Amino acid sequence: MFGIVKGLLQLPCRALQTPPTRFKLDAKNMYDKLKFEFTEENLCRAKTILSNFGEKEQRGALLPLMDLAQRQYGWLPITAITAVANMLKIEPFEAWEVANFYSMFNLRPTGKFRLTVCNSTPCFLRGSDVILNACKEILQLQEGETSKDMQFTLTTGCCQGACINAPVLVVNDDIYEDLTVPDLEQILCSLKEDVVPPAGPRSGRFCCEPQSGLTTLKTEPPPAGFGMQDICKTKNKPC
Repeated sequence: MFGIVKGLLQLPCRALQTPPTRFKLDAKNMYDKLKFEFTEENLCRAKTILSNFGEKEQRGALLPLMDLAQRQYGWLPITAITAVANMLKIEPFEAWEVANFYSMFNLRPTGKFRLTVCNSTPCFLRGSDVILNACKEILQLQEGETSKDMQFTLTTGCCQGACINAPVLVVNDDIYEDLTVPDLEQILCSLKEDVVPPAGPRSGRFCCEPQSGLTTLKTEPPPAGFGMQDICKTKNKPC
């Protein structure tokens, strides 16, 4: 017992002090700070979205309404989720569960330009890891981080539906395809100047046609109903 007491007396004074009281979150102040209401223009859009659903199917508008709220606010705070839930007359937690499930919804503040490097198998085989590392080096960000000036948020995602144009980078709603590191540098340089470059393939392709040129559909398609007029005509049998 004497040894225990002696050991306690040898501890630094700060180790024996009572820890400071933790900050108590004031929910009311948080809700006031994150107050959300649809603008007049977006409220008109919301009503138009709701008009596409029957009275008993209003909850079907949950995804487009939360997307509208996120585009207005920049991300999706709990107040925006609650506002949408109240509009649809559902429990806020039900709306939050949906928002938490889909990666398209951002439940924390993000940068003005949200960069998503596709890391699915086709993109990885075409060098998406090189593109991701280049993003990290140029922006001085790690995956999941946002720049201090709130201009960029760097993330990864699985499959953007443009596998034949791998590797790809998604910037907000735009997809940049057939990327190389020099292409990426040009894109990021433009975004730093608040200039959004044209989206699409960077290799000169129009869409997802072969880079070596067309291999099919080289002639004009026949008109509608081609060959239908001759179906019922009697064919001459060979002698």
